[in-house]
Amino acid sequence: MKIKVNFSELPRERLEEMDFAGTQIRECYRVLKKAKANVVGQCLAHQGKFIELSHYPKGDVYDRETHSQYYYHAHRKDSGEHGHFHTFLRHKGMPEGMEPVPYDGKRPDGTDALSHIIAVSMNGPGYPIGLFTTNRWVTDETFYSAEDVISMLDLFRMDHTYPCLATNNWITSMVQLFRPQIVALLEERDRDIERWRKKKPDEDIFEDREIEITSYLTIDVDKQIAAVKSALQRSARVA
Repeated sequence: MKIKVNFSELPRERLEEMDFAGTQIRECYRVLKKAKANVVGQCLAHQGKFIELSHYPKGDVYDRETHSQYYYHAHRKDSGEHGHFHTFLRHKGMPEGMEPVPYDGKRPDGTDALSHIIAVSMNGPGYPIGLFTTNRWVTDETFYSAEDVISMLDLFRMDHTYPCLATNNWITSMVQLFRPQIVALLEERDRDIERWRKKKPDEDIFEDREIEITSYLTIDVDKQIAAVKSALQRSARVA
């Protein structure tokens, strides 16, 4: 999927938040590099043998204040990635009154409801190479509309030290740095689901194993940071 973001059209406040997120990501890389570590390795450390489809660290990572959650795993052998992070927001962290999309099938509900935010694809050295969204069955999420998930983006925050403060700061900052692209990916996810619904009107689209990745984008952290800084400089000249 190709997404062209016009950074100059973003509010300065948003650009500043993205710029801060970029600074945080680089700081995470700096301190991890000093220990010859990376964000993926911190999740796999002391977890035993790395087994396909298992969640790392075991039991996932959950913030009881923000109700944000993530885990790392691998299963897409032909994708060129080492593995990927799945990020979520649970029901208690969502805006009040938010309801999932109508669905007659089985899914987590009530206080167990959760929304997948975005997945972050990683390469062998432990750096991000892509972002993608998924169908409901992939993560057994409850499934909320793109509009509602977009309203959750600023609420996703990992604010503790397990399994690693740098990794938690990094994944929080990734959602903020690439927020415009994540918005576009979520919107495309819903369009993709609707296209499949029209093709298969008599099937449960949310459980269809043919529909797994609903949108994907290759990313480059350094280019994103540079684009944000350039937009901020242009904004300052105009002001």
